[in-house]
Amino acid sequence: MASFGLKVIRLALSGVARISPDAAGRAAFRLFATTPGRRPKTSKEKELFARSLGWMRQAQRVELRFAGGTAVAHRFAARPCENFAGRVLVVHGWGSRAAYLTALTEGLVAAGHEVVALDLPGHGSSRGRTLTLPMAVRAIDAAWQRFGGFDFFCGHSFGGASLACAASGLVPSVPAHRPRRLVTIGSPSEMTWLFKDLGRILKLGAKAQDALEGHVERIAGAPLSAFDAASGAGRLETPMLVIHAEDDKEVSATHARRYAESGQNVTLEWANGLGHRRIVSAEPVIGRIVDFFAEDARRIAA
Repeated sequence: MASFGLKVIRLALSGVARISPDAAGRAAFRLFATTPGRRPKTSKEKELFARSLGWMRQAQRVELRFAGGTAVAHRFAARPCENFAGRVLVVHGWGSRAAYLTALTEGLVAAGHEVVALDLPGHGSSRGRTLTLPMAVRAIDAAWQRFGGFDFFCGHSFGGASLACAASGLVPSVPAHRPRRLVTIGSPSEMTWLFKDLGRILKLGAKAQDALEGHVERIAGAPLSAFDAASGAGRLETPMLVIHAEDDKEVSATHARRYAESGQNVTLEWANGLGHRRIVSAEPVIGRIVDFFAEDARRIAA
């Protein structure tokens, strides 16, 4: 059953749409792009955030600026006296933050990596209350420029899709940045479904839905269909590991299958039983990611 707040929003948008479908579409987009509050909402999030504080204090904090916004990068240096395993860019999902990926970043650093974990605009330590896919890709571009590129990309949910789009050069005016290997965890494969789903949730009429999608395309500078991360990933020569749970209730397993079907460079592995959120902190998942990145060094040495 829809919450009272959602019912009020639907009623308001319905009234606006009767007068101006275009205004209703713009209002729906503002709702979509507004990021959620940053305080931990559940006891599990509070516990996870508290555990992350000591680890996050070890990072060098770097503010990144780009056209349309700012983001904060947290750089964890590779451990001294160990074989350097490469630099990794880690990006969280919608409504999350770098601190929630502590288990992942700890595991990568322990394996000899230098890790840069982004707080996307409107999340974590970053300023603002707005995030769009082009903003995320511009933040990734800013991190690439600031840190001199990355050997590997690893992203959860929206962050994984953003990294795939960045690697494929799907955002106009932002150059493609291709790592040696790419990992997505529970990530959507294309953006059209997000706005179709938004329209369904808000019960937008056909004209307001068209206005919403048209507004998105004007901001993005390209048709929604162009932001197909799976199609872009399939055109890359970059080895890509897609990790997903078939019981993921937030991002359908259909997206993982789309990635897998896009090209021979893509490997799909299921992490069933871990859902959408626990998957990113699960030891077997982190171990598989570490091993996938290590395969690159073994391939070069062979």
